[in-house]
Amino acid sequence: MTPLALTMGDPAGIGGELTLRAWQARAPCFFALDDPDRLRALARDLRLEVPVVEIAASSAAPVAYAQGVPVLPVRLAAPVRPGQPDGTNARPVIASIERATRLALAGEAGAVVTNPISKATLYGAGFGFPGHTEFLAALTGAPGQEVMMLASPMLRVVPVTVHVPLRRALETLSCERIAAVARTTHAALRDRFGLARPRFAVAGLNPHAGEGGALGREEMEVIEPAIAALRAEGLDVSGPWPPDTMFTEAARARYDAAICMYHDQALIPLKTLDMRNGVNVTLGLPIIRTSPDHGTAFDIAGKGVAEPDSLLAALRLAAELASRG
Repeated sequence: MTPLALTMGDPAGIGGELTLRAWQARAPCFFALDDPDRLRALARDLRLEVPVVEIAASSAAPVAYAQGVPVLPVRLAAPVRPGQPDGTNARPVIASIERATRLALAGEAGAVVTNPISKATLYGAGFGFPGHTEFLAALTGAPGQEVMMLASPMLRVVPVTVHVPLRRALETLSCERIAAVARTTHAALRDRFGLARPRFAVAGLNPHAGEGGALGREEMEVIEPAIAALRAEGLDVSGPWPPDTMFTEAARARYDAAICMYHDQALIPLKTLDMRNGVNVTLGLPIIRTSPDHGTAFDIAGKGVAEPDSLLAALRLAAELASRG
């Protein structure tokens, strides 16, 4: 299998520790785009017996992986202090993502797996994207086609609107956008996840899914027409369902993915039910991209207590999707 490209993430966060622990846990073969000196220092400080092997090309990763963490060097601009993000290192963080994406587009990496970034730190350095998802879409020539899915063994959720303020999310919600997100998700679940006929549950926007218009008309005027259009195309879609009951165990058994109207409506149930195994997957790109579903965790960085479960899940899912071509 072509090795996976694992990005640096914010060097002041827990990404480096997770990278080292993922190798210890014998994750699918990956190489890191990181500063090898900082990973060596981190391994020493945390007393992790993880060798760091500097490589010159991604093709060297499989052989090097037997010896330690293979690293394609991306040098930091300033020393790292755990838990204290530094905008001086923003450019190497961005460069790590850019290089990983180029390698995936060239077929030299099977997928891109991203360690968590600090968006606020990057914004201060002129980063012009709301987050990883939109940046990767621009890098791969697919702006506007990107769809964010959070997946775990218990639940898959897809928000229609993502990294925008809630007020703007409600203003931009449209029948066309709901249908487009569902189509992209349907294609990904069919082609990459191996589901012949994915089943979708669509969340309402308002309490009780609008209660027939008494609590809001978005269900009747925006969401129901989108569902009707998707059904006419042959998709297995139900809803709109009241958001407060559609994530129970019994309800989850009736669908393969939930289409939600805004960011927190999707991510709160996923992270509450199964944050440890949750994976962020970007759909609609010409490459495979996954990420752990947590953030930089500056409060525990450098303390040796970060759990690698979500990163391991992201690496394993990336390898599984890559194996399907």
